[in-house]
Order: sequence, then C-alpha cells, then structure tokens
Amino acid sequence: MQATPILEMSDRARSVFRVVVESYLRSGTPIGSRTIAQLSGLSLSSASIRTVMQDLEEAGLLAAPHVSAGRMPTETGLRLFVDGMMQTDEPSDAERAAIERGVGQGGPIEEALVAASAVLSGLSACAGLVLVPKQEPVLRQFGFVPLTHDQALAVLVGADGSVENRVVALPAGTSPSALIEAANYISTRLAGLTLSEAQARLGAEIGLGRAQLDRVSHDLVERGLAIWSVDGAARPVLIVRGQANLLDQSTADDLDRVRQLLDELEGKEEISRLLDGARNGSATKIFIGSENKLFALSGSSIIAAPYRAREGRVVGVVGVIGPTRLNYARVVPMVDFTAHALSRLMA
Repeated sequence: MQATPILEMSDRARSVFRVVVESYLRSGTPIGSRTIAQLSGLSLSSASIRTVMQDLEEAGLLAAPHVSAGRMPTETGLRLFVDGMMQTDEPSDAERAAIERGVGQGGPIEEALVAASAVLSGLSACAGLVLVPKQEPVLRQFGFVPLTHDQALAVLVGADGSVENRVVALPAGTSPSALIEAANYISTRLAGLTLSEAQARLGAEIGLGRAQLDRVSHDLVERGLAIWSVDGAARPVLIVRGQANLLDQSTADDLDRVRQLLDELEGKEEISRLLDGARNGSATKIFIGSENKLFALSGSSIIAAPYRAREGRVVGVVGVIGPTRLNYARVVPMVDFTAHALSRLMA
C-alpha cells in the first residue's frame, strides 16, 4: 500500500501522526488514543483521535501490534516522518566535546577511527560503526614461486615489511624465465607504488611501448597485481563497538530480533557493503528496517555519513546501528558531526 504523502495529510492527521511517532521513538511502545488526548494538547476527543489513527493505519503509516494495544509507526511511517517531518537537534556542547576528544586524541589514524565508533556508541546507546579506508599495500618486492604447470604462488612484500601470498593461475606455456622476468619488472619498475598506482603505470608504459615485456610476462604482471586488488575490495574493514548497547531492558521481549541483529554484525561483509553505499552521498543516509533485505528479520536501522580526506575524496563511512525506534532527530546530527570531525583529521 502506498503511503499518503505528508503534504496530502490534513493538519489533524499530521498532528496525531507526529505524536504517535515521537512517543514511539521515546518509549518503544504503542500509544493509545486516550493517552494522546490526555498528553498531547491537541484539543481532540479520544473518538476523533481513534478515527484519525484508523485512517493512518489504512494508509500504511501506523499499525496496531495487538488488539486494543494502541498504535505505533510502521517502517513506512518512520521513513515518511524522517524525510518529511523530523526536526533535528544540534549536538550539545558536551556531545561535541566528547566526539572531538575521542577523534583528536592523537596516535595512528586507526586509533582515532576506533575511538570514533566507541564515542558514537556511548552517546547514542547503539553500536558504533566505522568503515575503514581500504589500505592498499605499497610494493617493495614481488616474486613468483612455481607450484604446478598452471599455478604459482605470488609473494608480495610490502613497504611496511608485511608479506602476503596468493595463488595465481598461469598462462599456458609459462616458463620459469617468464616468472623471473615478471617478478623483476614489478620489483624494479613498480616498487614504492600502491597496487592501483602500479596498475596505472603498467598500463601507461605498455601504451607508450616502454614496458619491455613479452606477452606472457606482461600477462603475469597484470595477474599478479590484479589478484590483490580484487581480494582487497572483497574484504572491507569494519570496526564495530558497543554491541552490548543493543541488549537493554527494552529487548527482553524481543530477543530473537536482537540475536538476528548480532548475527548480522558478525557477518561484517554484508553490512560493509551496505555502508559502502553511503560513500556516494553528500549527506547522512538513513537505512530503516526491511527497506534493506539485510534487516528484514532484525528490524534494525543504520544512520551513516561519509568522511573525507584531502580534496574532498570520500575514504570511509561512520555511523551507528540500532533498533528502528532510534532517536533519529538526535543521532543524525551526531553522526554528521563525527563525520566532519574525522574529515578534518584526514585533511
């Protein structure tokens, strides 16, 4: 059922809808017409409020989890509220100070990212998330060790002294001398470059006729570089802090949902892909419940914002994950402020 746009709702319907959503986000429980009449100051009778709530339910914006249990917003209703009615609050001075202190504590950038996720977790009472920039190895030395007639072990030594191995398929008829030639080319011509920079230089030198490689050696160099690029893109690094915040008193009757969410957090690759989608936005993104198939069972929400390095280049994403009844008005600007703090650190 298509939800009624905010602009097509009557003033009375908007008022009742706002009260129901804001009450749910505070308490996590449905609210009844009598309570709305007593607490909202709408000057409407319980009967009038019930009629409006029924109309909102038929429009797909509210739902009654149990008979006579009052109403709560659906995920469609939450999306409509977040996009069209929510008024955000600026982070308090204390919240800003906590974020700045955590992000700017000095030391390696990785520690600042961990601190950012921990601070966000503490302030939002959710789990904090940071998608870390993909770290490409800087080449120092490269070698091929023959395994079989059609496979070799590619050995990469990074500038930081790290050593990584990958099995690479060999072109038909590859000779030992071709393996040596390809390894020497990478070690002498491409040392000091990241993998993407090495691939770009290889392409440029081949285009200018400067590569001085035969066809087999050229193919080996390309395969040797590409296997790390593909592998690195498939294993994004996700920092998660504060999972215990997802287990509070309000989850006692909803343990299956929480277990599902914790399982999703363990499967970091899927959530990393979801967060990666926020890299392309210029502002904070909100993913609510089953809008994304990953959260169809857990009914969770993610608020995420990209952070940038020099020249405005997006390098990662910071955010929080929690139940759909997040305090969006408070957490959205908090995540946005954290993203700006990290961007200043990266600049």
